[in-house]
Amino acid sequence: QLRLVESGGGLVQPGGSLRLSCTASDVTLDEYAISWFRQAPGKEREGVSCISSGGGSTFTADSVKGRFTISRDIAKNTVYLQMNSLKPEDTGVYYCAATPGLFGLCVPHPRDYDYWGQGTQVTVSS
Repeated sequence: QLRLVESGGGLVQPGGSLRLSCTASDVTLDEYAISWFRQAPGKEREGVSCISSGGGSTFTADSVKGRFTISRDIAKNTVYLQMNSLKPEDTGVYYCAATPGLFGLCVPHPRDYDYWGQGTQVTVSS
């Protein structure tokens, strides 16, 4: 069964950077669209960024556009989320998720995703 293992979260000062990693086991990433979601306390889970199974299409939410970049390394079976210029409002639990659905295209809703990582806490605070 597909497993997603995340790393890279932590505590960082405003303006700092983090790179989150999501590594898939037992399958290859070119079979799945991979998305990053985040959830702050008391708020709904929101989509942050996505990369299609073929790697040719990406989505980035307006709230993080220009600061966050999604990428992948097929050889390492890993998807990354590079987060720069971090703000306190970026604080939350970040999840990666995978879906094999609909030709490997990015889809926006959490319910469309079958597999989830454990979540990693990102805290942006001075």
